Amino acid sequence: MTPRSPRPTSRTGAVEPDDVVIPVDPDLAPAVPGTLAVIALGGMVGASARYGVARWLPTDPGRFPWATFWTNLSGSFLLGLLLVLVIERLPPTRYLRPFVATGILGAFTTMSTYEVETALLLKDGHAATALLYGVGSLAAGLALAAAGIRVGRRGAPT
Repeated sequence: MTPRSPRPTSRTGAVEPDDVVIPVDPDLAPAVPGTLAVIALGGMVGASARYGVARWLPTDPGRFPWATFWTNLSGSFLLGLLLVLVIERLPPTRYLRPFVATGILGAFTTMSTYEVETALLLKDGHAATALLYGVGSLAAGLALAAAGIRVGRRGAPT
């Protein structure tokens, strides 16, 4: 199936949903042989690293979840840095970005645990900690991703 451009199908210029084709990142297309294998291998590395951080920084109920906080923040920085390096500085390769970004960092960082920990803090009556954790993680994660991009681009040929 070849991608089609959305085209107006009514007098108002509305686009019918069946005519809209969502683009697929060619590096992440499952049809590319080996893509799922490199993502799975990267996932094993990232999940193992996250488990190690969680064991190193255990969190008591009702306390600030430092393990997930530091995992997600370091993952944000590394995602910004490594994607700049992989996309802008290294020679093109079909497997490196899925391995690093989707596999390793996708399994290392954890949105679901972040959400569950925030919800549990709220449920257990720790609203201030939940707010600090929720908003702080988001703001710091965005700032660190931007910092990773800047560091990755530093010294890049112009």
